[in-house]
Amino acid sequence: MQRHLISAADLTRDDAVHILDTAEEMARVADRPIKKLPTLRGRTIVNLFFEDSTRTRISFEAAEKRLSADVINFSAKGSSVSKGESLKDTAQTLEAMGVDAVVIRHGASGAPYRLANSGWIDAAVINAGDGTHQHPTQALLDAFTMRRRLVGRDAGIGQDLSGKRITIVGDVLHSRVARSNVDLLHTLGAEVTLVAPPTLVPVGIETWPCEVSYDLDSTLPKSDAVMMLRVQRERMNAAFFPTEREYSRRYGLDGDRMARMPEHAIVMHPGPMVRGMEITAEVADSDRCTVVEQVANGVSIRMAVLYLLLGGNEPAVRHARPTGTTEEK
Repeated sequence: MQRHLISAADLTRDDAVHILDTAEEMARVADRPIKKLPTLRGRTIVNLFFEDSTRTRISFEAAEKRLSADVINFSAKGSSVSKGESLKDTAQTLEAMGVDAVVIRHGASGAPYRLANSGWIDAAVINAGDGTHQHPTQALLDAFTMRRRLVGRDAGIGQDLSGKRITIVGDVLHSRVARSNVDLLHTLGAEVTLVAPPTLVPVGIETWPCEVSYDLDSTLPKSDAVMMLRVQRERMNAAFFPTEREYSRRYGLDGDRMARMPEHAIVMHPGPMVRGMEITAEVADSDRCTVVEQVANGVSIRMAVLYLLLGGNEPAVRHARPTGTTEEK
């Protein structure tokens, strides 16, 4: 593992599989009566969030606390940032406090990279989402969920997603989740198809390692997993489609469309879902939808990332020793 996790594109196939395998070990901790490991005891981690977040922030905090780290939550609202303090000054304040890792979510693409390579702070940096650029831990938890569902919980150990066909549908233009998933899924050997209105397809998408389609119905029968993306109105400064009804009719996933998918195929969504637009309640509440699993798997993945970046060479999960030796018996 490298020192920082800034982009899903930075991970090799072996890096990604190692994280997924470590997350399987971490997931077993959730089945224990006491869901805690001493792995990062004495380490201090700051959650530096300049954007609103629910799932990602709580998921990272849960992961950090389960690894026994000391956690500091920083929100831009109500801090000196609202008074005009720069990212550099905030970073130097954290450096003076002696933090070991910074989990940063920022509205500006490239902010985590700048923090990691500026020399302002001597700590591991984990990108929790930057602008429309990257969200690597989201891509990892999505891949983890796919591997568990499509390959198997135990059979998937050491395996990638070679040959799996993944379809990502919706607002690709503004989605850091789409970019991260395309990079990581390609690294893991999957075949990715992006489906979106022409107005929501980024310029230069022909250089991405994926296929592009404008027809959702033709891609569904050959998909092992379909990931629906939220239309990010807060990032839009123009009209990218006529009406919500028109978008839903062309690119929304309802029960009829889900029935055209292979029986083993799953439905995914990074959240938050806008029910009735990109996904209907019938699909969101079905057994094939993995949204709740993705949230649970996010804690395991973030535990794995934090452990591999900060935990050293000690085993992540210590297994109980036998009560006696053969000679004693």
